[in-house]
Amino acid sequence: MSDLTLAQAIDNIYASINNDNEEIDRHIAALKAAMAREGVKEAVFEPSKLAQSNRQGRKMMQSYFKKRGVAVSFSA
Repeated sequence: MSDLTLAQAIDNIYASINNDNEEIDRHIAALKAAMAREGVKEAVFEPSKLAQSNRQGRKMMQSYFKKRGVAVSFSA
């Protein structure tokens, strides 16, 4: 796996979510590695780019990512 920037890793997560979570775990691992390289503690996502941007969808995403060691927040 090549070294992705944080922005590239987040874009890959958006693409995966929009493709029925295709290879989501691989993309989460790449995101986690990018966060470690860049010293970022929390990944920030835009709710408008998510398949389910309602509260329940955001909480489910936060829970899933947290189980894989990635803290998630959402921009306003």
